[in-house]
Amino acid sequence: MIPEFVLDDAGADPAPGGAPRLALAPDDGALLDAYSRAVIGVAERLSPSVVKIDVVGPQRPPRGERRGRQGQGPAPGEGEQPSGSGSGFVFTPDGFIITNSHVVSGARRLEVSLQDGRRVPGHLVGDDPASDLAVLRVHETDLTVAPLGDSAGLRVGQLVIAIGNPMGFDSTVTAGVVSALGRSLRSKTGRLIDDVIQTDAALNPGNSGGPLVSSAGVVVGVNTAMIRSAQGICFAIGMGTTRHVVTQLIRGGRVRRSFLGLAGQTAPVPRQLARHHGLPRETGVLVLSVDGGGPAARAGLQPGDVLVAWDGRTLAGIDELHRVLTEDAVGRAASVTVLRGKHKLEVTLVPVESK
Repeated sequence: MIPEFVLDDAGADPAPGGAPRLALAPDDGALLDAYSRAVIGVAERLSPSVVKIDVVGPQRPPRGERRGRQGQGPAPGEGEQPSGSGSGFVFTPDGFIITNSHVVSGARRLEVSLQDGRRVPGHLVGDDPASDLAVLRVHETDLTVAPLGDSAGLRVGQLVIAIGNPMGFDSTVTAGVVSALGRSLRSKTGRLIDDVIQTDAALNPGNSGGPLVSSAGVVVGVNTAMIRSAQGICFAIGMGTTRHVVTQLIRGGRVRRSFLGLAGQTAPVPRQLARHHGLPRETGVLVLSVDGGGPAARAGLQPGDVLVAWDGRTLAGIDELHRVLTEDAVGRAASVTVLRGKHKLEVTLVPVESK
């Protein structure tokens, strides 16, 4: 909302140059008070559920120094220090915690600091680098739980609040708005993370894994990234993706996805060839290599083939292929349209579960 300004000429000193001063209309004071109350309320309700996660690993000894008593590595309990930290939040009364995969990946030991001062061991339940989400558990009682909301109803411009532990400053609260919806981020596995929320609520290193909260006091996203060279461009994974991934991590410790046994990349299809075969897009998935004995090899795919459709769904690139290779595709035969040279072929692929 654009504030309404009124001329403050009722006995006030004029601004430099003789121009009358501007003052906020009385109603704007009430709006700012309501904004403050919303942020304060969220901070008071949700901050107790937010935790700091310290990643503990071996400290590298100076060059030439003996490692441990026999030179075989550090002795138990020696040479350990926090090698990184992030945030997370408790979402069940029995101690399950959501955070980012990149916060806990490769950790030797995890320490969780609760808002009441308790420092307890964190146990990794499951980790999914493809969505940058992970679940930990602490075996504690009297935990404050953050209620999970739904990111599907968010609107651009809506107030959101981020809570976390940036740069080691515990329980830091920042506020902003939803800048955009439906963004995508590339995970370290190469897959796209969909359902990403862009916000200008300030994030810094250490905020990763903390909650993005609506003014209603429910978690709508998991803070995951910012662009260091920019200001006010930050991202959170939406609750649609988070709920799906977290459920599978708790159930089995990992997320089931499909595997084809090929390496590929997005590549152009010559315009004349696309028109000749009536293709809606002039790009597809170029097969670079095929694993022997995998589903792609059994289907007869060869390096140089271009995949352009999966069960009638256009494959304009590698990201579309990743999106169809979900748990639901495991063991289910799919008709795949392939360009081999100038010819269009139909092959049957049966994905297997990725390891």
